[in-house]
Amino acid sequence: MDSQHLKAQLRSASLKRRDALAPDIRIEKALDAALHGAKHIEFDAGTIVSGFFPIRSEIDPRPLMDQFRKLGARLCLPVVTNKTTIVFRELVRGAELVDTGFGTRGPGEEAEVLDPSLLIMPLSVFDHYGGRIGYGAGHYDRAIAKILDKGIHPRLIGMAFDCQHEERVPVESHDQPLNAMLTESGYYPAKG
Repeated sequence: MDSQHLKAQLRSASLKRRDALAPDIRIEKALDAALHGAKHIEFDAGTIVSGFFPIRSEIDPRPLMDQFRKLGARLCLPVVTNKTTIVFRELVRGAELVDTGFGTRGPGEEAEVLDPSLLIMPLSVFDHYGGRIGYGAGHYDRAIAKILDKGIHPRLIGMAFDCQHEERVPVESHDQPLNAMLTESGYYPAKG
């Protein structure tokens, strides 16, 4: 079986497990993950941090993002600009949010585009070696490659539920490896 088919199978199984979590359980697990993240993820005030607003049954990083804001992070969100591209627009309190693709909302075109040095990333499947399977469009991999081309080496932290873990996920040359994973049970630096 080729890598793309295996990724699709792993993604489907993981998303079914994630979807099976009751909404109140997802909230509790997101709050637990936020506690672990606030305890273990360090950065300097003024650091540009990208989070995400959850869609479907994704873990909710907003409690963690609020903690980071209180610690002086400059927040941004990914915004889909076309079929192959996302940019990271600054998220400020009180700014109007607009539809930004894939069922997400985020800052509009008037928001400043930023290059984050810390990304809290959504995913469908992960392993503890830095492997991550997204949703198949490759938006994050391309966006991170562009940031790396600018000489910025962001820390990449996947955020998900424990039920999305697999022992190993297939990794292709374009896949950007995670530095760590954050779940309801803890913060895990990548082993690989």
